[in-house]
Amino acid sequence: MKKNRIDIITLGCSKNLVDSEKLIRQFTANGYIVKHEAPQVEGEIVIINTCGFIGDAKEESVNTILQFMDAKKKRKINKLFVMGCLSERYLNELQQEIPEVDKFYGKFDWNNLITDLGKSYNSNLALEREITTPSHYAYLKISEGCSRTCSYCAIPIITGKHISRPIEEIVTETKKLVQQGVKEVQLIAQDLTFYGLDIYRKNKLAELLKRLSDIKELEWIRLHYAYPALFPYEILSVIKERENICNYLDLALQHVSDNMLTLMRRNISKNDTYNLIKRIRAEVPGIHIRTTLMVGHPGETESDFNELKEFVAEMRFERLGGFAYSHEENTYSATHYQDTIPSEVKQKRLDEIMFLQEKIAQEISDNKIGKNFRVIIDKEESDYYIGRTQFDSPEIDPEVLIEKNGILKIGEFYQVEIFDTQGFDLFGRIIKGI
Repeated sequence: MKKNRIDIITLGCSKNLVDSEKLIRQFTANGYIVKHEAPQVEGEIVIINTCGFIGDAKEESVNTILQFMDAKKKRKINKLFVMGCLSERYLNELQQEIPEVDKFYGKFDWNNLITDLGKSYNSNLALEREITTPSHYAYLKISEGCSRTCSYCAIPIITGKHISRPIEEIVTETKKLVQQGVKEVQLIAQDLTFYGLDIYRKNKLAELLKRLSDIKELEWIRLHYAYPALFPYEILSVIKERENICNYLDLALQHVSDNMLTLMRRNISKNDTYNLIKRIRAEVPGIHIRTTLMVGHPGETESDFNELKEFVAEMRFERLGGFAYSHEENTYSATHYQDTIPSEVKQKRLDEIMFLQEKIAQEISDNKIGKNFRVIIDKEESDYYIGRTQFDSPEIDPEVLIEKNGILKIGEFYQVEIFDTQGFDLFGRIIKGI
C-alpha cells in the first residue's frame, strides 16, 4: 500500500470517464499520485465511479465495491469511496447494506470527496482534467441529464432534467484540450440534440459545432447520442460543410413500429423515422450512422419485431448495437407494463437482429477494399498499428489494422489503402503520412 496514492476505477460510459478525469486533475493539484485503472491497485485510497443504468452495469458496480470492501477488511487499502450513477440512484440502500464504504457520493457532489479528505477544490481548474484516453482524443461532455420521457429509461431518474453547458465554457474547455495535444473530440451527452433548449430557448447544436470546428488544430469532431424526435436538421449542413466534423452520427432509434414507438414513448412515428434516416443520408452523402435498437420491450409482437428486421435490412446501418429489454425500477415501463416476454424470446430476437447486422456490416466493410482513407493511429500492438477512420469511434467501432512495415507515430494521421477485411475490422497499408 502506497501512501499519498489514489486508485480510481471507472465503470460505465464515457460521461463517467470525464468526471473521473476532472477528479484526477483536482487530486494531482493537491499533491496526490493518482492512477486510473491500474493493473495493480496499490494506493491507500480507492475510488469507484459507478454505473447504475441497467441490470448488468449495476451488478458489475456492486461486485467491484464488494471486491474492494474485502481488500479494505484485509487492510490492503485504508479508505474506500464510491461515487457516480449507482450511488446517485441507490444512496440510502447502499449506505445501509455496505457500511464498510467510507462514504458514498452521487453523480454531482464528488467535489465534496476532495474537501472531505482535507484538501481544497480548485475552481480555477474546473475546466481542466487529466486525460486517461490516448492523448490525441478526448470525450467532451456538453450537457448533463435528460428531459425525454422514454418508458424504459432510468437516466432521467438518475441525472435529472437536461442541463446544457454554455457554449463559451465548452469552447474554452476544448481549447484547453487542444493545448494538451488532443486532436479529436467525441461530443457526448445523454441527448445531444436537446442542446441549448434549456438555457438559450432554442436549439444551439449547430452553432456549437461551428464554434468548435473553428478551433485550429482540432482535426476531428464526432457526434454521439442524438435523439430522433425533433431532430435539429440544421446540423446536417454544418457536418457536410466543415471538414473537421466527422461524417458520423450516433442516433439511438430503439425501434421502428408505430406500436412500439408509442409504448416506448419515443414521440416519433415509423414514417418520420424512415424520412429522418433518408434525409440524413441525402444531405450528408457517405455519412456513417450508428444506432441502438431494443428488443423485447413489453408489448412487442412478432409483427413489431418483423417490422424492425425489415427496417434494419432496408436502412443498412453502418454501425448497430442492440440489447434486450429489462425492467428498471421506477421507470414508466416498470410501473405501467408487465414484463411478459420470456427472456429466451428476447435473446432469440436480439440474436436475429445482430446476425442480420453482421452481414450488412461485413458487406459495408468489403466495399472499402481498394479505397483510401485518412486514418489516425491509436496504439501499437505486437503485429499491427491500430487506427481508425473518421467513420469509427474509439472502443466501439471497427479498427484499421496496419502491418508493421515502418514506424508510425501514435496520434498522427496517415493515408491508408484498405486491402482486406476480417470480421468488422479493416486491414490497410500506408500510402503516406498526412
